[in-house]
Amino acid sequence: MNPIMTSLILSSLALGTVITLTSFHWLLAWIGLELNTLAIIPIITKQHHPRGTEATTKYFLTQAAASAMLLFSSTINAWSTGTWDITQLTSQPACIMLTMALSMKLGLAPLHFWLPEVLQGTSLKTALIITTWQKLAPMALLFQTQHALNPTTLLTMGLLSTFVGGWGGLNQTQTRKIMAFSSIAHLGWMATILTISPTIMVINLTLYLLMTISMFTALIFTTSKTIKDLTTAWTISPTLSSLTLILLMSLGGLPPLTGFMPKWLILQELTSHNLPSLATILAISALLSLFFYLRLSYTTALTLPPTTTQNQLKWRFCPKQKTTLLSTTLVLSALLLPTTPIFL
Repeated sequence: MNPIMTSLILSSLALGTVITLTSFHWLLAWIGLELNTLAIIPIITKQHHPRGTEATTKYFLTQAAASAMLLFSSTINAWSTGTWDITQLTSQPACIMLTMALSMKLGLAPLHFWLPEVLQGTSLKTALIITTWQKLAPMALLFQTQHALNPTTLLTMGLLSTFVGGWGGLNQTQTRKIMAFSSIAHLGWMATILTISPTIMVINLTLYLLMTISMFTALIFTTSKTIKDLTTAWTISPTLSSLTLILLMSLGGLPPLTGFMPKWLILQELTSHNLPSLATILAISALLSLFFYLRLSYTTALTLPPTTTQNQLKWRFCPKQKTTLLSTTLVLSALLLPTTPIFL
């Protein structure tokens, strides 16, 4: 793609998110979301392949439907309250429609079907943008309106997402689809805690972004699109292969790694609000995700496929990509658990 066009599209993508993050008016927030959607469409369709075209079409139709629903819900609310202020959300039908619209934009179950298919049809770099940057604007709107949202709807969707994310990832061989279901499961945890403790949701979102960026950067560095590719990733970088094992354990939420922190905080908060059964179901659903993370880590770092002598020496070459982002996010994705008392 032309460098000028690339910079224009990426700046539009950033601007759309910033507009939504800083807006107090529903129309301005909607404009930001639309700008965001229209900016990422050329990025998804950049690779001239039928899969890319299919992914673009699915993404556009889903996001357009979600935007229309969001605009309709804000219009209903403005009709009943006389204001377009985001924080003044009082109409119950508008609240439920808004929850559905933003859930569709995020990829929360049962409105998640587009996410694995779209990620599978894009490159790893585009998949990284969709699973990280594109979550910020809808999450910001959910955070701003959390006082008015229906807790039962969000808790149901959150629980369903954690199970769908776990079950869906079990049978996958493509790393992008696995990361899509991982994203759905993490979003489920965030949706569950949103109405109870928005602060913990923000912590969870930050750590999710950190770990997802690390994982996708590692996959991009080793060009691993399938589990089979991960088995030979150690030839490119043995150190990264070992660190990916730790990163996958962190994504699974095992102590003493960073990924354990959001799960610990959420389960503690749910228990303190007299919701032990919900906390138990959430903890059980995390085991499903943990299974496919363990499967990935086993093939990445604990197996040694037959390779030629020349192939084993690939790690001696200088890496083509810069590793600054990868090294920073990998360290943070593994070692932030001791900071947990700050948030308790």
